[in-house]
Amino acid sequence: MAWEYSEKTRQIFMDAVHGKPGTHMGEIEKPDGFGEHGSIVCGDALRFTFRVRQHATDPLQDVITEARYLTFGCTSAIAASEALCTIIEHGQYTPIQALKVTNQDIVRFLEGLPAQKIHCSVMGAEALESAVFNWAQKRGVDLALAGVQLQTKGEDEGRIVCKCFSVTEPYIRRKIKELNLRTIPDITNAIKAGGACASCHHAPGGLQDLLDEAWGRQPAAGGPPPPVVPRTETPAGASSFQRFKQIEQVIAQSVRPALQHDGGDIEVVDIKDNLVYCRLSGACAGCMGAQATLKMMVERTLKEEVSEQLRVIAV
Repeated sequence: MAWEYSEKTRQIFMDAVHGKPGTHMGEIEKPDGFGEHGSIVCGDALRFTFRVRQHATDPLQDVITEARYLTFGCTSAIAASEALCTIIEHGQYTPIQALKVTNQDIVRFLEGLPAQKIHCSVMGAEALESAVFNWAQKRGVDLALAGVQLQTKGEDEGRIVCKCFSVTEPYIRRKIKELNLRTIPDITNAIKAGGACASCHHAPGGLQDLLDEAWGRQPAAGGPPPPVVPRTETPAGASSFQRFKQIEQVIAQSVRPALQHDGGDIEVVDIKDNLVYCRLSGACAGCMGAQATLKMMVERTLKEEVSEQLRVIAV
């Protein structure tokens, strides 16, 4: 499927990938602020750097003069990163003022994003927070005294709720409140959790339980929740046919939903011994991260759920 992007989003993306003057793709050497968010395994990752004009006596009056990003991801991820840099540079913000830029500001700047791509704007806001935290450490700024409370990486560690995208319970709880997420699709669109095999949707301690704890249990709509999809296990001495069916099942349950969520798909072309020949299609076919997706997502999943001996080959 093709995503319905605004004309502004498409133009920003095209300008960025062609390196048009005034765009921000790249990395600042020896930056004053450095932050990262996301994971190549999940299909989106962002490195954000900025430089400030340092105030002679008061670091709280430092002003961001330059912002750059390196993004592994789709059209939305690149356009959202461009929007973030432009908003901050044009605003002549201090690092602390820049924290007021939200993912909704990014979406408005782009004149809208598909609901399934909102997570790209969230990724930019998270990378900004990480970079400001880094700046504060370098400049000796006590953010708490400045009235700023940032979540550190360690505070989001904990039980993995969404195993497909390695999203933890503390992080999901925090984003449910911060972004006013009310439904499972809201969570998936904002932070990707639950966007692949869906086994965490209604599992004990899963997404619906976390929503109920945050907002109270909502009346059921449309009947009972869907059953949890079981993971496959490879029996000892599986035949070639059994191996083929296991690979197809894992692709269907754990890989294809994640790719389809981002407008792509995958086809298993052939399987020879431990070599799995695959072809990406849709939005994934032309993505700059297609090879990494095959290795870091598809191959890793097959190794975990079928056999460590498997290798994925692009065709």
